[in-house]
Amino acid sequence: MTLFCCAPVLFAGSVTFNRDLAPVVYSRCVACHHQGGSGPFPLISYEDVAKHAAQIVTVTSSRYMPPWPPEHGYGKFVGDRSLTAEQIALFAHWVEQGKPRGESADLPRAPRFTSEWQMGPPDLILRMAEPFHVPADGGDIFRNFVLPSGVNQVRYVRGFELRMSNPRVVHHGNVVLDRTHSLRKRDGQDGQPGFAGMDVITEAAADNFEPDSHFLFWKPATVLRLEPDDMSWRLDPDTDLIVNLHLRPMGKEEQLQAEVGIYFADHPPTRHPMLVQLEHDGALRIRPGTKDFVVTDELTLPEDVQVLAIYPHAHYLGKQVEAWATLPNGELRWLIRINDWDINWQATYDYGTPIDLPKGTKLNMRIRYDNTAENPRNPNRPPKLVVAGNRSEDEMGHVWLQLLPKQNASGEDPRMAIQEAVMRRRLEKYPADFLAHYNLAALLQMRGKYDEAATVYRAALKAEPRNVTAHNSLATVLLLQDKIAASIAEFRATLQLDPHYLNARYNLAHTLATSGDLAGAREEYTLFLNEKPDDADAQAGLGTIDFKQSNYVDALVHFREAARLDPQNADIQTNLGTLQAIKGDLPAAKNAFENALRLNPANQAARANLDRVNAQLRGR
Repeated sequence: MTLFCCAPVLFAGSVTFNRDLAPVVYSRCVACHHQGGSGPFPLISYEDVAKHAAQIVTVTSSRYMPPWPPEHGYGKFVGDRSLTAEQIALFAHWVEQGKPRGESADLPRAPRFTSEWQMGPPDLILRMAEPFHVPADGGDIFRNFVLPSGVNQVRYVRGFELRMSNPRVVHHGNVVLDRTHSLRKRDGQDGQPGFAGMDVITEAAADNFEPDSHFLFWKPATVLRLEPDDMSWRLDPDTDLIVNLHLRPMGKEEQLQAEVGIYFADHPPTRHPMLVQLEHDGALRIRPGTKDFVVTDELTLPEDVQVLAIYPHAHYLGKQVEAWATLPNGELRWLIRINDWDINWQATYDYGTPIDLPKGTKLNMRIRYDNTAENPRNPNRPPKLVVAGNRSEDEMGHVWLQLLPKQNASGEDPRMAIQEAVMRRRLEKYPADFLAHYNLAALLQMRGKYDEAATVYRAALKAEPRNVTAHNSLATVLLLQDKIAASIAEFRATLQLDPHYLNARYNLAHTLATSGDLAGAREEYTLFLNEKPDDADAQAGLGTIDFKQSNYVDALVHFREAARLDPQNADIQTNLGTLQAIKGDLPAAKNAFENALRLNPANQAARANLDRVNAQLRGR
């Protein structure tokens, strides 16, 4: 038998805190271990480290601390906090020598931690209106807080920071963008700020393809960095930010108030990443006593991409997480491997160098679970059946990737093809999934594939027959197919399900007006404005009907109101000027046409009408 042993790490002289340990502690430990940080005690001074020296030797030699779950050799990531064997040995040798302090001149400058924002003063700060009360005990709490942005124009964001009044009770957090205010109605329904839930789904704007692009993820002691100006993300006017927090009771009642700092970019992005999820939660049915339950997923890339970052996610039964890419030539490239998954140390990992993957590459994930009593993290004693769900005692199995697609020869946004592949893969796993059908149909509609989009919208409605958003979208795509009668019938069916669904009401009014049913259009616009009187487009719609019926006095009233409500709309200004010219108010008409051209210099109708008005004014 051949015996192997590890050679001990040798040190030529004594190990001192100031010269040898402080640089390691400052670079690896103090991000969490400072006053007010997420660690249970500070490790800034010599006295701090000496007091906990024996504990430090134990947790570093077992590699429990500092936490760095990814295995080396399976992806190279920014910010690796793991210690080398030599660094671990330093702590033990220092203790053996009696914990010498060392020369003052050898001590590097300690990091400073204040209440200031990490990346400097934000351009915008959003804060919870009132604190949330975290109970003294009980299980994990997943809570969502709605923070209206109040932004009144499109802005671009290159950084954000979550700050907590009480970071000790926060395990981690995410920020979700709700562009359509679909979650406001849930806020405070149970008498407390926010609403419960681990994962939140927002309603997307049907006419705008904007997939999730960045990991808006936070953990205490996260080291933050600004994105390059050319890879910022878009913040639409009046978007809500949903702060999604995982909270932990700490033995006494606590209060928490969160705020978000936002840093704006100077220019719109020119590089557009997207987030893609590998998952198969539908396969999660882990019987008690099962030691090695495995879930897998795969996705074939329809475009060339770079992989920028990765975020694995499972709950307490997760044991091993693996993700890799198989290139078209059969070459395997590892993306990550975590052999001892711990939900307490989940994180987003940025690659030091982006990973290039060609079209046709297959992305794979594999997650293993342990539902036995031997799993120390199993929350159930004795073990019980565990299925997929949002609660912490349920399970999940996700690997999120941030991809930067490369522009293709067609000129089409390559993210659309990737998102379509994701939705088609999801329907392979879940054929009756409403959201996958709906999202696929919306993508097909945006790509001009109207016939197929209508078919897929109908499949979505088989899954959820009373979903008004899908009915409205089907009616819209029928209109794009010039199936006017069918579109009108579908809009009316939508309003039968929900008479207050204003998108369908407006779309029906516009369609009726286009088809020549001016009386029907007037009725629908009037009903719409009864509920939303400050809508400029509906006011303009009524003004257009009056114009077609030669009722210029009422048409002018509606277009004046539309211009007041939306003064930046060049078309409204042009129509307003036309009516003012008809009524003989040439100076006002000239002003309206000039406003239209200031807003849109390419507006040919405004330019031609302005020339006519100027000629008439000169003729006077």
